[in-house]
Amino acid sequence: MLYFSFMLLTPLLPLYLSEAFGADKDEIGLVLSGYALTALLIRPFSGYLVDSFPRKVTLLVCYFLFFILFGGYLVAGSLLAFCVVRTLHGAPMGATTVANSTVAIDVLHPQRRAEGIGYYGLSNNLATAIAPSVGLLIYHWWNNYTIIFSLALIAAGLGLVINSTLQMQPRPVQSGRPPLSLDRFLLLKGWSEGVSMTCFSFSYGVISTYLAIYGKQELGITAGTGLFFALLSTGLIMSRLAGAHRLGRGEVTRNASHGVAVSLVGYLLFAALHNAWGYYGAALIIGLGNGHMFPAFQTMFINLAPNSQRGTANSTLLTAWDLGIGLGIVAGGVVAERMSYHAAFWMAWIVNAAGAAFYYLYVRRHFLKNKLR
Repeated sequence: MLYFSFMLLTPLLPLYLSEAFGADKDEIGLVLSGYALTALLIRPFSGYLVDSFPRKVTLLVCYFLFFILFGGYLVAGSLLAFCVVRTLHGAPMGATTVANSTVAIDVLHPQRRAEGIGYYGLSNNLATAIAPSVGLLIYHWWNNYTIIFSLALIAAGLGLVINSTLQMQPRPVQSGRPPLSLDRFLLLKGWSEGVSMTCFSFSYGVISTYLAIYGKQELGITAGTGLFFALLSTGLIMSRLAGAHRLGRGEVTRNASHGVAVSLVGYLLFAALHNAWGYYGAALIIGLGNGHMFPAFQTMFINLAPNSQRGTANSTLLTAWDLGIGLGIVAGGVVAERMSYHAAFWMAWIVNAAGAAFYYLYVRRHFLKNKLR
């Protein structure tokens, strides 16, 4: 429900801003990057809160704020008002994803934690598969954004209700560390993994944000954008299922290596082929790559941290992801406005290639040297 409500809107917001407020590409990029900025700023503090206070209470408070801000989209009557709501929404989104994933890790058996992280990610992937398709179908059939925003609000509310039923054992609060030390906010040992993840999410930020408007304006694809996300998520689910067992056997860097290489091919295909074959083929390949890569990187972050810093490890991973997404949205909008969408997609591939090179040359060895388990 968390990811369904959020992903329901993601491919449609550039179209909404263009059609409802006449925003150009630069303005779209700036408005949509606001949520990534606030999510980025809140992530480190989210890890601190999750590690320092009762996790269920933290989760429910964050989830409620995430839920209630969907109502802001329904009443925002100007580009400025929409920008304010979208920017504010990033904070509870960032905090809720950290709290939700940390609680999920808490309830997993230690011997199946890596495998469980993969399966937990399947829920996100199912939402990623269904939500954009539902949103785009509603847009295609009724062209009614009020229905779409209302459905997102209802889905987030259902998620809040479901999480309120969660049963957790009391967890002793860790003490003895400086309350404001830097390691309470960021997992410093994961800096190199974070740099690579930022490069990978930069590429995803460019593609996912400008996908629908690019398909409509340059390829004549309107209702087919939902198929892109369906194929993307099919690849994610397939690779998650295959990779979960390998993660359970400890093949973390092998999974990550395969995912990084496959994703790089997918972004290259999207940038190089400006037709339906490149459009849809890249979706499946990127999904296959990311489905291996993301749970492997999450496991890497968890294995670099002591148990008392699980929240910090998760928040550091997601901070890196948000940083790349935000930079990708802004840079993609600027390059698309001044040059073309094709130039923006080539930029996305180059940044992805830089992240892949850094991973193969340094990150793998860094993880194997510093992992705790």
